[in-house]
Amino acid sequence: MEVNVDLRTSSYAARNLLNADELKRGISQRSQERTDEGPVQSWLLNHFYRHLAGNFEPARRILTQEEAAAAMGTDLLPAWVSGYFSAAAKAQAEDAMTATVPLVWVDPQDPQLLHQEAQFVEFLTSRKGTALEGKLDRITCPQALALWAKEHAQMAARVDQGWRQSSDQALRVAVTCAEHTWVEMRPDSPLLRAEMAFESYVMRHCLGQFANRRALTGGYGERYAEAVEQQGMRVFSLRDAQGQPHITVNLIIQDGGSLTVEQVKGKQNRPPVERYFQDLLLLLNTLDTDSQTPADCIAIGIVRTEAGWLRIEAVSDPEAQTRLVARYPQLFSRLDAPSAMVEWLVAARQSDLLLEVPPQAPSVKYATRHIFKKHPGHPQPADSPLFDTEGVPWKGMSSPLAEEITAWQARER
Repeated sequence: MEVNVDLRTSSYAARNLLNADELKRGISQRSQERTDEGPVQSWLLNHFYRHLAGNFEPARRILTQEEAAAAMGTDLLPAWVSGYFSAAAKAQAEDAMTATVPLVWVDPQDPQLLHQEAQFVEFLTSRKGTALEGKLDRITCPQALALWAKEHAQMAARVDQGWRQSSDQALRVAVTCAEHTWVEMRPDSPLLRAEMAFESYVMRHCLGQFANRRALTGGYGERYAEAVEQQGMRVFSLRDAQGQPHITVNLIIQDGGSLTVEQVKGKQNRPPVERYFQDLLLLLNTLDTDSQTPADCIAIGIVRTEAGWLRIEAVSDPEAQTRLVARYPQLFSRLDAPSAMVEWLVAARQSDLLLEVPPQAPSVKYATRHIFKKHPGHPQPADSPLFDTEGVPWKGMSSPLAEEITAWQARER
């Protein structure tokens, strides 16, 4: 597929971003943790931030101050927010020809956001040694995405020209599963790059896609090969009895020796097939990984907990559920039996999620009844005397917490 890219054009839509500071902090923190080079970090804080503000979807449109307060989790909103809605109301009253610039909120942990950031980092680092290396600031996010798509389309078209044979000399057995084996690519093997090229050939991803296919140098493969050779990254492949790969996992080696899972890819950069999830958990639980869960794992419902890596449906401990939902609220709907504390957390921070999974705790049902009254099209929690009665017993809840929830409920009315 031919993709035409015009580097002279740029397009960032005009939108106001409610949580701009939070998103900037997140971009900067992740960039520092990855130890991105200066030009890459600057590009992300400039172009990627502007992309989130103007172009990123899904972005939640904020129409009222109440919605802004709910999104931010506080009634203490910046002064400019009130000014924005005053100006919008005035424009509507005057039937202004020019519509007010939209106000949006973007979830800082949205898997699509993290996935796009990873794509951009991969694209930017692959420019090293090319004509674009010193011109990164001239490339906008739409252009970078178009170039990324063009190059990956070209890689797919050339994939049959880059066959490499897999070699046991480039691999070591890491974990033996019931039907498959996890192997690690050896950083000291002279056949490392050829093995990476083989992995990419079968899996149809960019791990071993080198610009010079004969010399196995340059391009996307160079980034990963250098990281493995310099022992800054570890790469594992799930192989069947015929030696064919089914999942590729790469992890960043931190200064203290712990590992951060960066990517977990099935074929063609798609999520791994579910029948391999147990093998994936077996590998992850044998490695000394930190507490971070990458977007790839969140997408398939596999998370890092204090007890190790688990499928989200298997997380039953209330404290573990609370920590997970506080960090990844989008996982709330996948919990089999969310605790009352988790439901309170969601009610306070992102109550619209309760429209998808109605609360079960009587006290939460009662305190959030106004949400369902505002959305009559959504199924309401099952009828219960406790739901319709003012004297709701909050069994097992401390007095200070009950008072805090009561105060919150009064503010929401």
